[in-house]
Amino acid sequence: MRFRFCGDLDCPDWVLAEISTLAKIYEKILKLTSDARFESSDIKATIAVLCFILSSAAKHNVSSDNLSSELQQLGLPKEHAVSLCRSYEEKQTALQETLRESSLRLSHLSSVSWRVDQTLSSSILQEVDEPLVHLNLHVADARNSSPVAVTVSSSKLRVLLTELKQALEMMNAIN
Repeated sequence: MRFRFCGDLDCPDWVLAEISTLAKIYEKILKLTSDARFESSDIKATIAVLCFILSSAAKHNVSSDNLSSELQQLGLPKEHAVSLCRSYEEKQTALQETLRESSLRLSHLSSVSWRVDQTLSSSILQEVDEPLVHLNLHVADARNSSPVAVTVSSSKLRVLLTELKQALEMMNAIN
């Protein structure tokens, strides 16, 4: 059977295996009983299932009514599915925005500094080389920022700039 929250694919087996545990834990939480005795591995697996269900539903823009219906088809009791989907509906937009911000994020360039070195004449060197360009790129990702030093000749820098402009034109053409 195909499910919208799975991108119109079959539900993964690991999700199916955890639905009954999810129902049990959910029931215990709702009743606020102190006699719930679950292994931490059960809880971790159930949290993984919840994360998968909610993030996949948001990714595929599934309505809370459809999600509730599909969760019930998988065996989650109606009252639990309705309660879960009520929370999902309230936070769906925020969840989608968070997924959009974190999706396909690569490192980005936070700053650039450069210097050109050119030896005009030398009593030691028999031949004077072309100018060298020293680039200091500061690359940042979600966790840290790291410097990257690059030294290129002026001709290689021209080639790099030309190729970067071509790549930018291709990306703009896609949009």
